[in-house]
Amino acid sequence: METNIKIMENIAGKTIGGIVAEDYRTAEVFKNHGIDFCCNGNRDLAEACAEKNVDLAQLMEEIGKATEGKPGNTADFKTWPLDLLADYIEKTHHRYVEAQLPVLKQYLKKLCEVHGNNHPELFEIHDEFNVSAGELAAHMKKEEFILFPYIRKMEKARGSKTVLAAPHFGTVQNPVQKMMDEHVAEGDRFEKISRLSNHYIPPADGCNTFKVAFALLKEFEDDLHLHIHLENNILFPRAIEMEKKLAPQAPEA
Repeated sequence: METNIKIMENIAGKTIGGIVAEDYRTAEVFKNHGIDFCCNGNRDLAEACAEKNVDLAQLMEEIGKATEGKPGNTADFKTWPLDLLADYIEKTHHRYVEAQLPVLKQYLKKLCEVHGNNHPELFEIHDEFNVSAGELAAHMKKEEFILFPYIRKMEKARGSKTVLAAPHFGTVQNPVQKMMDEHVAEGDRFEKISRLSNHYIPPADGCNTFKVAFALLKEFEDDLHLHIHLENNILFPRAIEMEKKLAPQAPEA
């Protein structure tokens, strides 16, 4: 009981996304209960527990166990300068997605050819992933060429104490909201892929290709969850707050 009280004091007023931003070790607890901490991380614990029929006291106990002691080598992303965090997301998560998309496409195509007759759900997984591949590629380019450059400009203006010119999109909240909407769409798509694949558990007659493909799909989804978490729960809200403090003066040419 005392542990739960301390946990409640630590997380009072924080969203699920905020809790994970404070200590990423809590992400595994939420994953185990099917609670979305990235795309829908703006809910509080009670709301999320009610939605998933999870006992709140049990969840707090699990959070307490997960966060015992000091974090290991987990980076404290919430303290990073925004330009550094944007660089990290781009060079780590964007590059991972770009590298893995063609690999997974090939694996899923082969599975459909070899096992499609006995496992017709593979065709739907293949189609959903291909749609996601196209959407993610476009999504990342919008971040790399529109949103992230403006975030870097804000960080530079803050450091040099210079006037920040307002962007052509009006306010950073506009592209942020667009990116968050697209995150929800991809989160929903991967939730469907997870269901179709029996949560990435290969069937009894699954060959090694089946096992590797599903393992790679799970790894891809896990990386996407962290990727979206870093943006939705850390980068984006901090960018919005920074822009308010900088008060852009005039539209860019």
